[in-house]
Amino acid sequence: MGVSDHFIQKILTKKKSASTGFFDTIKMEDFVKELYSLLFLSQKINTEDQLQDQFKQLGVILFDLIKSSTDDEVSAEQHKEQFFLALPGIYDKLILDAESILEFDPATESQEEILLSYPGFFATYVYRISHQLWIQKVKTLPRVISEYAHSRTGIDIHPGAEIGKHFFIDHGTGIVIGETTQIGDHVKLYQGVTLGALNVSKDKANKKRHPNIEDHVIIYSGATILGGETTIGRDSIIGGNVWITQNVPSSSLVYNKSEIKIKDNGPLPESLTFVI
Repeated sequence: MGVSDHFIQKILTKKKSASTGFFDTIKMEDFVKELYSLLFLSQKINTEDQLQDQFKQLGVILFDLIKSSTDDEVSAEQHKEQFFLALPGIYDKLILDAESILEFDPATESQEEILLSYPGFFATYVYRISHQLWIQKVKTLPRVISEYAHSRTGIDIHPGAEIGKHFFIDHGTGIVIGETTQIGDHVKLYQGVTLGALNVSKDKANKKRHPNIEDHVIIYSGATILGGETTIGRDSIIGGNVWITQNVPSSSLVYNKSEIKIKDNGPLPESLTFVI
C-alpha cells in the first residue's frame, strides 16, 4: 500500500506549523505516576540520598517534557526549578486532602487505603501538580497531565481552577470542574457534579465563566452549578440533581422535592413509556 507524496507533504507541513511542540505522552504518564509513588507509596526508598537521587531523575524528565513543548532550555530549567520549589507546599495540601477523606468517609479505614485506591485523591493530586505548572504558564503540559487523570478516573478538573485546602471528592466519577472555578476550603463533592459555564462562546474565553464555591460547602451527586457570577455561600448544602445559575446565600439548603403518586390502571404518561 502506498501513500501519495502530496498527503505526506501535507502532514509534514501541518506538524511544522504547530504552535507548540509535542512531547512523549508516555514519559508524561511515567512522571505523574513516579512522582505519586515517590511522595506517597514507595517503601523501597528510605534514605535521604535515595530520595534526592529519585527527585533529580524526575527533574530530568520534567525538564525534557517542558523543553519539548517550548524548545527553550533556559525556560525549561527555570520552570523545573520553580515546580520543585513549590512541591513541598503541594505535598502539604495533599496530606490535608487525604486527612479530610479519612475523617469524613465512613468507608475508609486507613490513609494507606486512600493513597492506594481512591480515584478522587489521585485526581486531586494530578490537579495540584498540573495547577502549579499552569500558574507557571507552562504551555500544553498542564492540560495533557489533567487529561491523563480524566482518562484514569473519570474526573475532569481543569488545571486553571483554584481549589483550597481539605478538598474531598467522594466517588468522583463524572465530576467536571471548569477553568475559572474558585473553590474554598473544606469543600466536598460527590459524583456527577458539574461546575461549569453558562456561556461557552469563544469570545468569553478570557472572562470568569465558572462558579465560586465558598468554604465548608457540600455538593451532592448530579448537581449542576453554572456561571461566573454564581456563588454558593459558605456552609451550604446543595442536594442531588439540582440546577443552579444564581447566588445561594450562606448556610443554605438547596434540594429538589420529590413527589410520590400511587399509579392506577390507566395509561402511563407518554414521558414514561419510552424505550431505550
